[in-house]
Parts: sequence; structure tokens; C-alpha cells
Amino acid sequence: MAASHSLIASATLVSVALSGSAALADVTADQVWQDWKAYLTTFGYEVTGDEQQSGNTLAISNIAMTVTVPDTSGFATLRMNRMELIENADGTVSVVLPATTPMALITEVEPGKTATATMEIAQSGLVMTVSGTPDAMQYAYGAKEISLGLNALDVDGEAVDIGAASIALANVKGSSQSVDAGGIRDVRQKMTAGPVTYKLDFTDPTEGGHLAMTGAIAAAAFDGDVSLPPMIDNSDMVASLEAGFRFDSGMTYEDASVAYRIEGDGDTLEGTSTSAGGGLRSVFGPDGLEYEAEGRDISIAVTGNELPFPVTFGMARSGFRMQMPVAQGEETQDFAIAMEFGDFTLSDMIWSLFDPAGQLPRDPATIAFDLTGKGRLFVDLMDPEQMEDLGTSGDTPGELESLSLNSLTVAAAGATLTGDGAFTFDNSDLTSFDGVPAPEGAVDLKLVGGNGLLDRLIAMGFVPQDQAMVARMMVGMFAVVGEGEDTLNSRIEVNDQGHVLANGQRLR
Repeated sequence: MAASHSLIASATLVSVALSGSAALADVTADQVWQDWKAYLTTFGYEVTGDEQQSGNTLAISNIAMTVTVPDTSGFATLRMNRMELIENADGTVSVVLPATTPMALITEVEPGKTATATMEIAQSGLVMTVSGTPDAMQYAYGAKEISLGLNALDVDGEAVDIGAASIALANVKGSSQSVDAGGIRDVRQKMTAGPVTYKLDFTDPTEGGHLAMTGAIAAAAFDGDVSLPPMIDNSDMVASLEAGFRFDSGMTYEDASVAYRIEGDGDTLEGTSTSAGGGLRSVFGPDGLEYEAEGRDISIAVTGNELPFPVTFGMARSGFRMQMPVAQGEETQDFAIAMEFGDFTLSDMIWSLFDPAGQLPRDPATIAFDLTGKGRLFVDLMDPEQMEDLGTSGDTPGELESLSLNSLTVAAAGATLTGDGAFTFDNSDLTSFDGVPAPEGAVDLKLVGGNGLLDRLIAMGFVPQDQAMVARMMVGMFAVVGEGEDTLNSRIEVNDQGHVLANGQRLR
């Protein structure tokens, strides 16, 4: 938590809130500095620095940003040497940083237990301008390159072996607008960069394992909207949400690659991964939590002394989406979860392990589902005390009112299963289904190529004839022949009387 807040702080002094357009009114260097301090104070930081005004230049040196670590008596401090804020004739302010800026992050979680990370921010061709008004500052910035490197790490007086830990962003261009609207500060940010490169070379001081990793992204774009109340209490997120805290941030990328090598206990694992593109998005606020990730044209290769041969696989699409409420309430709230592994492929070497004769179709496989629903929460998920009490009591955290299967696809080895359906739940009836809220609704399923796949598995010796016969009989109880070759349909229904039916035939 402390590290994440320190990253916020350092980014603020380099590029956070960095945005811009032509100024319609003047801002002063002191107003910019006071605004930055107010921004960091929102996150619980105490900001200090030695200020010296000389003509149109405000120089700030010995900058320190300190925040307490939630749920501990510790703290984290980020230190920087110097920056300058220069007032221009057109009413704007230029932010000037040295070509290299040493920084130190000092963290003390327990008395006498400290970790010190010595870092360096480097920039080439950085131009940063602040314009607008004191209540609505706009920033514009660009740089040929901005990089952050970890030079040394000391934990409790012992140096940790770090060969490299750095990230560099080339061709940086961004903008941001910070508006104070009635006590809520709204910050909107956009940035593009590329290529982005990073490397990590780290030896575990306790276990002795070693990790070396390098990666690159050809082009990346970031955007974010944040609503900040006057103070964010890191130890009471429920109060922060009620005060109006919310963020919506996203990232897209093109042509990403990573290579790594892991060593430990005499074993070695090496791998590479590439992706043509993808993105991430996260939203968090009073109305809940949302997270979404997707990738395209992914390829992964892994080798190691414990693996009998190189493992390679890929997929055309991968995706994950989650939505969930976080605050208790009497009204129903939306939730969702979806996942896709689209057109998944394995190397012929892996296929040959269990199908050397090539009897199974090796078409790309797909697993995908999309679920949405409504429910109620009885607790605030962001309240540690409520969650601890819930774990002790064993009470139910909420109730489910409805669930919809919007889509289901499982396709592999020549067979495809698809489906959709919806159910509602009666939370007042916990007896009809042994403690589970009584459902009502139906799901429709369709299987194409199932018998053909079973025949191939019998021929390969994976499924004995007697077990195959039992499987066909079970399928016959739940499915009927559909249109098209080797097609089975099934409708599983639960009615308002608690009866379970398969294609109209009562099973329960």
C-alpha cells in the first residue's frame, strides 16, 4: 500500500496532473506548488520542501512526502532533491526538473524495521506547462524519454542484490485537467508513449532464487478519471467511498513481448510471451468494482530442465471481465463475470503425447462464458471489521436474486457445446433445495459433434465401451436429437413448484 501511494506521489511530481491547453487566465508558481501539495494531502501525505523565490522562479529543494502505512505504526517517505516552477510571460508556469533526479523511498512498517529504495528519475527533452486558473489547472507535457530506475535496495541494513530494475517510456505526450468542484477534485488524464521497455534482475535474499526479465511494448495509451474528496482515509475506505472517491482508469497496448529466466534449487525455467495488443480497465467507486482485461494473438513458449520438451501454445483472443458491488444496501446491485480463451492452440509436440495418430481434430479450441445477475450485500466488503466478523460468525454476506447465462461456448476436438438461460431465486424458500434459495427458470444447451468425439475417444482407448454406453444413456435422459448431424438439444427447467424438468420430462 505504501509503495503504491509513493508511486502516486512520484508520478505527480513528474507527470501526474500533467496536462494542458492554452491559458485563459494566469496561474502562479506558488499556486501550482500549493495545488500539488493539496493533491498529495488528499492521499494522506505530509509534504515539505525548502522554497526559494527568485524573480519569476520558485525553486523547491529537499522535497519530502511522508505517509503512514495503514494498520501499522510505520511510514513511507519519498524524497527528491530539487525542482523549479518558472512563471512565463503568457501567464503559464513551466515545470523544470534536472536531467536526472535522485529519489529515495524509505519505508518503516515496524519500529526498527526499515527498507530504503534508492531510485533515479531521468528525462530527456521534458517540457511541462501549467495553465488555466487556480481552481481548474491544465497541464501539458511531452518528453523524448522518461525513465525510472531502482539503483539500490537496503532491507534492515542488508543490501539486496539487484542487477537491474527499470522502466523507460519514449516519445511521451500527455495532458491532464484538475478541477476543484465543490470540494471534490476531478482529475482527468491522458498519456501516450512508445516504445516502453522494462527490465528486472533480482536475487531473492532469503531463498537465493534469481529472476531476470526484459519486456517491451511498441505503443501504449493511458487514460484516467479520478474524483477525490478532501481527504482519503486509507484505513477507512468505506468512508472515502461515501465521501465521493472514485476512479476509472484504462490502458491499451500494441505489440508487447516479454522474456524471462527463473533459477532456483538447481532448476531453470525460461519463457517468452508475445501479444499483438490488448488492454486493461479498472473502475472503483461507491457503485462497485469493475475490472476488464483482454489480449489478442497471444503466443507463449516455455522451456526448463524439468520439462521433457519445449511447451508452446497460443490463442487468438483472451479476455476477463468482472463487476461486483462493494457496499451493503437494501436495493439489488449488478454483478457480472465473463471469461474467454478464444481459438486456443497447442503445439503438435503436445498433441502427439496423447494423440500420436492424429485421430482428434486439432482445430483451435474455445472456452467462453458470460454471466450477469443481481444481488444484495449485507456487509461492506471494504470494511475490515465487518469482514472479520463475517469470517467469525459464518453468516451469509449477501443474497442472489437473479442469474443470467448470456452465453456459453466450449469447443474442442471437433465438438461444440453452446448454451444460454436465466434463473431467479426465492430467498424466502431455503427448504425446497436443501438450504439453497429456490430457483426458477431454464437453461438451453446444444451439443454438436459429441457422439463423434466419444467414438474417437473409444477408438483411442481413452474410454471403454461399457463406460461409453453409460455416458450415452445419461445423455439420452437429458437431451433430444436436434436438427443437423450429430446434434443434441437440452432444456433444463425449474418451475415455480420446484420441479426440475429436462425437455419437459420431470426429473425431480
